[in-house]
Amino acid sequence: MTRPNFLFMIADDHRHSALGALGTEAVSTPTFDQLIADGTCFTQAHIMGSTSGAVCMPSRGMLMSGCGLFHTPDPLPDDVPLLPELLQQNGYTTFGTGKWHNRRGSYARCFGESGVVFFGGMNDQYAMPVNDFDPVGEYPPEETYIADGFATTVFSDEMIDFLNTRGADDDEPFFAYIAFTSPHDPRTPPPPFDTMYDPAEIELPPNFLPEHPFEIGARDIRDEVLAGYPRGEDEVKRHIADYYGMISHMDYDIGRILDTLEARGLRENTIVIYTSDHGLGVGQHGLMGKQNLYDHSMRIPLIMRGPGVPAGMKSGALLYLLDLYPTLLESAGVAVPESTAGHSMNALLRQDTYMHRRQIFSAYQGVYGHPQGAPYQRSIKNERNKLIQTVVDGKVAWQLFDLAADPYETSNLIEDPAKAGLVNQLKGSLRERQARAEDPVLADA
Repeated sequence: MTRPNFLFMIADDHRHSALGALGTEAVSTPTFDQLIADGTCFTQAHIMGSTSGAVCMPSRGMLMSGCGLFHTPDPLPDDVPLLPELLQQNGYTTFGTGKWHNRRGSYARCFGESGVVFFGGMNDQYAMPVNDFDPVGEYPPEETYIADGFATTVFSDEMIDFLNTRGADDDEPFFAYIAFTSPHDPRTPPPPFDTMYDPAEIELPPNFLPEHPFEIGARDIRDEVLAGYPRGEDEVKRHIADYYGMISHMDYDIGRILDTLEARGLRENTIVIYTSDHGLGVGQHGLMGKQNLYDHSMRIPLIMRGPGVPAGMKSGALLYLLDLYPTLLESAGVAVPESTAGHSMNALLRQDTYMHRRQIFSAYQGVYGHPQGAPYQRSIKNERNKLIQTVVDGKVAWQLFDLAADPYETSNLIEDPAKAGLVNQLKGSLRERQARAEDPVLADA
């Protein structure tokens, strides 16, 4: 049996709903729309959360290690096998380019070949500090330089150059990984995408608020001070217009990558994966960032196309980003380590089942290890309902949402007497999942 290639593309800050084909936001994404038509779109993919205000770092760490949130320290431990590392040990050529926010040593473990790499969280898209590949993994600071061009295009060109070295008759399969810094701020899309969306024509989301209704412990974090308090409608519309411009530009460059894949005769035996490390508020619930547990921040786009992936299928199965870890290893015929918290999605892809996970547990806390008194958020979600607990300065706030009737999470039902039994059930499930995840916080209900 021929083992598939993998083309893995991950964005930074791309929320689940910002795809044109889904019809939920007025963003133009023809490449993503075609990818959805040709493959499978998972509409209920989530991250598990974060132990840092830099949500991308643990999110990408979970993806690479297959471990759960509270077992994914920074830096990634040497005794946890990483996804590309395992593929490389089992005969795959591994190539990486773009953002890597999980330390230099782990990058060297993962990739045998590389384009330019950015070791960091965020930077000016037109002045991205990058390094050329160092197989030893040292990357001395004096060898860092500024990339020539807009980051999305620079990284895409590196991936295209790699694909142009490959052919359909190559004996060794590849895992090619590109990590974009888009659509993360600073949101400065290049022409003509910088004027593609008129802020005056942008519609505010149904859950737009000038301010969040209560304190969640993230008010002063960097993401949240990108706009003033209270949030002005015109200011948020400008942010959304720029956000869409970044996504549409990335969509264009991904189109160039996929065109190269096809031109090299690689499409038929390559599984393409597109996803993101988390979502983003951009005005929803009065929030600009991702340091919260609402769906706009925890849910991510996830599209797959290729051999063994049904065409034109949309799956609403509850899943985590880290479920890709065992999924891809199984597809490559590589043994899945027992250390993984991920559940393979291959039964979904075979259409043997439409269920995957019964519940999604999510957590956010701004500092790893949870020092005494630090604010935190926890949530539990099933196919219909979602319960969120927020603790700030010892004050506990609960929210209950009926996601089937209220997908934008605007109507808090926690005080509804008719929901008391459901609330108690979900609180019990939340505590059970916290214990199972070895959550350092097991707060009183």
